[in-house]
Amino acid sequence: MPDKGLFLGLDLGTSGARAVVIDVNRQVKATAKSALADHGTNTRDPNQWWAAAETALRKALAQVDPAAVRALAVDGTSGTMVGLDATGAVIGDGLMYNDACTDAAILRAIADHAPATSAAHGPTSGAARAILLARRGAVRVAHQADWIAGRLSGEWVSDANNALKTGYDPVAGAWPDWLASAGVDITALPQVVEPGTVTGRIQGFGLTDCLMVAGTTDGCASFLATGASEPGDGVSALGTTLTVKLLSDRPIFAPDYGIYSHRLLGQWLAGGASNSGGAALLAHFTPDQMAALSARIDPETDTGLDYYPLPGPGERFPIADPLMRPRITPRPQDDATFLQALFEGVAGVEALAFRRLAELGAPALRSIRSVGGGAANPVWNRLRARRLNVPMLAPLSDEAAFGTALLALRGAA
Repeated sequence: MPDKGLFLGLDLGTSGARAVVIDVNRQVKATAKSALADHGTNTRDPNQWWAAAETALRKALAQVDPAAVRALAVDGTSGTMVGLDATGAVIGDGLMYNDACTDAAILRAIADHAPATSAAHGPTSGAARAILLARRGAVRVAHQADWIAGRLSGEWVSDANNALKTGYDPVAGAWPDWLASAGVDITALPQVVEPGTVTGRIQGFGLTDCLMVAGTTDGCASFLATGASEPGDGVSALGTTLTVKLLSDRPIFAPDYGIYSHRLLGQWLAGGASNSGGAALLAHFTPDQMAALSARIDPETDTGLDYYPLPGPGERFPIADPLMRPRITPRPQDDATFLQALFEGVAGVEALAFRRLAELGAPALRSIRSVGGGAANPVWNRLRARRLNVPMLAPLSDEAAFGTALLALRGAA
């Protein structure tokens, strides 16, 4: 690792941009943010993305010596893309991560040619967006993070994480031939490197000796932000849904469970999302009620109830069953006991999820870091710890920009 200097991570989210500057000891030296809404009303306009990114960048650099910044990396919303003409100018609005392709012929062509393990399937496919952008007249396409990084360095390079949903094969390290058969112009796709690879240098903003480092997606950046870095390190996001991610020494692809693997830190990041989680709890209790009832729960004694909480029918992972119904009976008369059984149920789903990843070839869970609103409940955490039976470590940060700054630090090594 470098022995001095500063490292900057820039995160483009759905509502704005955030910049974080760290030193070689991973200590935060500056933070800044800028909302998209402060720069216009069209959040699909790439120029609005750039205005927010530029503002956050300048605000952060105003708090430190810009000449001390040695590397910068950018993360963006996974799947958001923009079309460019031959001069690099933007053609129209971007296509957002959640914009569904409604052209059945495009989706059918991808389904017919893409391997089952490709992340390019489905209506939110990046490959489908590449075809749609080409129809607008784009001769090049860029993912959101690519485009912002390109504005900074002049180099139009993508990373293996942002490129995954566009059909990139991270195992082969190449754009596969099937893309052309499905109607994607491969010449319009960017060069792809691993996250953390130096792709050029940055000029301007007072940055006089700053490397441009290939970034990642916002989801992968959030994983990096926790400090997880070794095979078997897991991160659980206890939000509306339960999302688990595990660093692996080999790629795991299980499309029936929605599992794909990102190339990250010279390893692989595998994970899946369950429909269980916060929404299943909020169907029965408000946050204030959960906080009050938790004080009456003894996390060292189990209820003996075998729940599988879901907000409605259907589960994706660790059980793939679109018709699966919630299992939350019998219901105890005492609300605290009922809430404890719900906590235990989600904790059981989490433990099963990590076991499922191990069954599919990932390493056994060796540690867990937790993010999301549910991670603040100590009773729930203790119930989870008893089921996972691994060290529960505090995340370094829950900021995606911090994770991208760590990637910049790694890239400068």
